[in-house]
Amino acid sequence: MSDRQPVTRWYLEMTSPEQLARSAVPDPAPVIVRAEVPSPALNRFLYTSIGGGWRWVDRLPWTWAQWMKWLDRPELQTWILYVSGTPAGYFELEKQPQDQIEIAYFGIAPEFIGRRLGGHLLTVALEKAWAMGAKRIWVHTCTLDHAAALANYKARGMTVFKEETEMKTVGATPGPWPGAAK
Repeated sequence: MSDRQPVTRWYLEMTSPEQLARSAVPDPAPVIVRAEVPSPALNRFLYTSIGGGWRWVDRLPWTWAQWMKWLDRPELQTWILYVSGTPAGYFELEKQPQDQIEIAYFGIAPEFIGRRLGGHLLTVALEKAWAMGAKRIWVHTCTLDHAAALANYKARGMTVFKEETEMKTVGATPGPWPGAAK
């Protein structure tokens, strides 16, 4: 089922590492590891399992070759958050011209939301982006994302530099695989 509704998108940035307001580290501390071998299957799993509830649909039709083209570049890093050995979240960082880093994707798996992992994961994402030589880090989120997303970005010190609202056709959330959404 699809309907038209207003969707607001916020673009946020951080222009200095001194702006970073670090979140507390959960106890026990989760493990965050860089996926150094490009793996379309891994990234598609993360994209669908984490983004399926938030209408992340842009990459669903991608072929294995399209995923590999995206992943197999020195400009891109994928980092995975593990809780007790289980993938619980991830982020992708993309280095862009003029030493800008985009947080291309960021999210926590549904069964791990509410455990205070998002602030910690975003802190690490911002630290890793600064370590890549960023002069500016940016991200965008919208009203279709988790209700705490915008607040998390702001709480870490990011500021809104652009806001836009448009009418969009919004379909049902696909869930992590066809038929999983209820």
